[in-house]
Amino acid sequence: MHVHVLGSAAGGGFPQWNCNCPLCAGVRTGRIRATARTQSSLAVSDDGGRWALINASPDIRAQIDGFPRLNPGTPARASAIAAVVLMDSQIDHTTGLLSLREGRELAVHCTEQVRQDLTTGFPVLSMLGHYTTVTVHPIPIDGDAAFTVAGLPHLRFTAIPLTSKAPPYSPHRHDPHRGDNIGLRIVDTRSGARLFYAPGLGAFDDTVRAEVATADCVLLDGTCWHDDDMARAGVGGKLARAMGHLPQAGPGGMLAELAAYPRPRKILIHINNTNPILDEDSRERRELAEAGIEVAFDGQEMSL
Repeated sequence: MHVHVLGSAAGGGFPQWNCNCPLCAGVRTGRIRATARTQSSLAVSDDGGRWALINASPDIRAQIDGFPRLNPGTPARASAIAAVVLMDSQIDHTTGLLSLREGRELAVHCTEQVRQDLTTGFPVLSMLGHYTTVTVHPIPIDGDAAFTVAGLPHLRFTAIPLTSKAPPYSPHRHDPHRGDNIGLRIVDTRSGARLFYAPGLGAFDDTVRAEVATADCVLLDGTCWHDDDMARAGVGGKLARAMGHLPQAGPGGMLAELAAYPRPRKILIHINNTNPILDEDSRERRELAEAGIEVAFDGQEMSL
């Protein structure tokens, strides 16, 4: 299984276009050792030829340009993108679909809850239908049912319903439903390699713990270090948990949860511009390194 990190930041990217917090200002001016990031998305493949995009961020055009294996081939208009698999209906995970409208056909895999959001409150799928043929493939969320993506015959995808938040425009924002947010277990049927990807994770439960315990690699929610990162940075009062993101620090946080699992390679992704781990010389970054936890970066590649 080939995995390529197209984007590793949370919504807005890093630095965020309108933010002058210490981290955003620091990376712009070079005062801190940090790396700019686009908004989170993965590309996965079983052969390095055809790829599934896991989410489609607003930065998708630049991300495709930066990953030559997704560039056009033959005939004159073509793409190595086999499909897009959506894990939720958040703006930073779905707006990039609009940049794929020039294709002759677009295959989208999503849950029924996400399909509803993207045809009502944020009708991206309905809009795309005026430009290209959109085929929506339902993602099963009951039991342990796996699904496949055409063109990637050796990968099996399984949705893991998560405790998180639907977007503000969703009718489920304060009325959560299974399928609003999912993690993905991706298994290579040839090697048995397992990846668990959950960039929007509000809480660990027994299902999530089982996925982490059996995975070879986990890419998990790295949005905030503290629940009140945004307030500490002076840019707002939203709390991580209220937005559906488990903070890394403190009792019951991501670091405490991951400490119980020595087996998988552990990587944080979907990192907000106010998270101090973006400063590569920070105390928080050292704490992650001591715990054996990595921070994803744009262009990062893995073979499992």
